[in-house]
Amino acid sequence: MSRLKTRFAALKKEGRAAFVPFITAGDPDMDTSFAILQQLPAAGADIIELGMPFTDPMADGPAVQASSVRALKSGASMTKVFKMVEKFRKADKTTPIVLMGYYNPIHAYGTARFAKDVAHAGVDGLIVVDLPLEEDEVLRVPALAQGVDLIRFVTPTTDEARLKRIVTDASGYLYYVSVAGVTGTKSVPEEEVRAALVRVRAATDLPCTVGFGIRSSEQAAAIARISDGVVVGSAIVGRVAENLGHGKERVVAEVLELTRALAGSTHAARHGKVPA
Repeated sequence: MSRLKTRFAALKKEGRAAFVPFITAGDPDMDTSFAILQQLPAAGADIIELGMPFTDPMADGPAVQASSVRALKSGASMTKVFKMVEKFRKADKTTPIVLMGYYNPIHAYGTARFAKDVAHAGVDGLIVVDLPLEEDEVLRVPALAQGVDLIRFVTPTTDEARLKRIVTDASGYLYYVSVAGVTGTKSVPEEEVRAALVRVRAATDLPCTVGFGIRSSEQAAAIARISDGVVVGSAIVGRVAENLGHGKERVVAEVLELTRALAGSTHAARHGKVPA
């Protein structure tokens, strides 16, 4: 059983949602981002989304865009991201890692080679924002051959016909985009998400995480009550930005503090014990 299946099965048995933090590899530099990465599980991360820096992240809002700029300026590259995951795997064999990024650099790298190298590094899943299901076979097939899931999106505009197409051949889990637009720019509409997840669960048994509009512990708790996972990215990379210039230790400490707070709310909310 894959790390993703194992983790979601364990969480289901415990009756709680996954907390899924997002950080950009190389933000603000490779050393600091690895220091954050390796401590995320102890801070409450059940699954980690690791962003592959890209020059034109069109689905991301200002906070995540800025994190990619910082990472690229620091010298981040695809091969360095792979090495970061390999280093993480030396100490952590169980926490799933999902790489999130855009198709252009994957195409340039070569999809078969990319799938092989991410699997070798210890990656469990891929989220490729600009690769629609009509065209994802080019990556989905070689990735699945290597035991790596390609995670598909469901959005507020997804109709029933498209939802059926999305869940066909989907694996790992689904990612529900809670707002129409880019990451981190709008608040998550809880009731709309609840209704959407009812539709998703009627169509598939795959777990479904929710992201794109969750910034606070209160929002995380609310979404944890109704979903299989809570994804937070903009708030976390924003915390990196807020502490630039204060040194590596301060950046790491501030990010982990926020992670613990969000994870605590996520984990408690499923049982109705939302922290004050």
